[in-house]
Amino acid sequence: MTFIVGTLLVLALAALGLYWLLMPQPILVETARVVNSPFQDTIEEDGRTRVRERYLVSAPLSGRVQRLALKAGDAVGAGQKLAIVTPPVSPLLDPRVRLELEAQVGTAEATVEEAKSLHEQAKVLLAQAGADLKRINELSKRNVAAAAQLERQEFLSRSAERQAYAAERRWHAATHVLEQARAALKTANDSDPTEVFPILSPIDGLVLRIIQESEGVVLQGSPLFELGDPRDLEIAVDVLTTDAARIKDGDKVIIERWGGPSDLQGIVRRVEPSGFTKISALGVEEQRVWVVVDISSPRGTWTSLGDGYRVEVKIVVDQADQAIVVPIGALFRRGDAWNVFVVAQGRAYVRKLEVARLSARVAAVAQGIRPGETVILYPPAALADGNRIRLQ
Repeated sequence: MTFIVGTLLVLALAALGLYWLLMPQPILVETARVVNSPFQDTIEEDGRTRVRERYLVSAPLSGRVQRLALKAGDAVGAGQKLAIVTPPVSPLLDPRVRLELEAQVGTAEATVEEAKSLHEQAKVLLAQAGADLKRINELSKRNVAAAAQLERQEFLSRSAERQAYAAERRWHAATHVLEQARAALKTANDSDPTEVFPILSPIDGLVLRIIQESEGVVLQGSPLFELGDPRDLEIAVDVLTTDAARIKDGDKVIIERWGGPSDLQGIVRRVEPSGFTKISALGVEEQRVWVVVDISSPRGTWTSLGDGYRVEVKIVVDQADQAIVVPIGALFRRGDAWNVFVVAQGRAYVRKLEVARLSARVAAVAQGIRPGETVILYPPAALADGNRIRLQ
């Protein structure tokens, strides 16, 4: 009797072990919670900072340039001597060169007039933007205009102010170029072989780059310096043309991973009208377009940011105050419908959703799921409806 009981027990244990080996094992998955939170549809790309107005200082005439004492990053003032050109005697006595210098003076005078006109135009636009802001502010106080419209007009007014400032600097720079051209013509007319020609800074700013550092002979028009004001930065972002079609001037921008302790705020100033072809890291041709972003955060929060720095930007093209938010990695398609795997009692169940909006990282769900439920991220191909699961 004891032998029979022992045999039956061994057989039962063997059958139980065989069943455990052959039964489907729980699938290891990663999960996330469905939450009710603000939703933002963003376009995420890398960008580069750049000085908004760059000035390339070139040699106004051929000659020998002395070795430069300036270094990249040095501060310069408007009218400060940057370099000295010692012109050769013979070109100054050449009538053809004298005619060319006279033509340069005429071109510089025309550039000054054009810059002056653009400055006057920018001041008119600034005055108009200020008047519009004042009017919308009054309408907002009476609850006639929306808060978003007031915020957009404030951004446009600030952008018009910077445009006027940039136009004024271009006018001053053109005036300095005219003075240099007149001085070069005077040197040619005086034909003094001992005279040297100073190259002056057209702006107050910093030396961004020195192109000709060592002493040597340069030709007329050879670039010597690149100057700019790093306090006046903008961000250039190249985005896919399909994404650019959704971006509008005045859209909010979040600037991340720029090296500072907190994110910065910005606003889209311009979506350029012409695209270009770029080869991606995978060797695929992409049509992209430049989007220019102004930094709207206070200057004191990004003083360490300089020219040519890499940043990551999120351009907000749509948003909602509250929505049922699901991570984009949990969604998958079956036919024309979006689906997710919902976790319940240790098993995965397929649930069809109605997605209202999609962004790069999350989706806003109209119906099909409730806040607090758990969904599976990046569901494995072997996962099926009703399978047992094991959490990571």
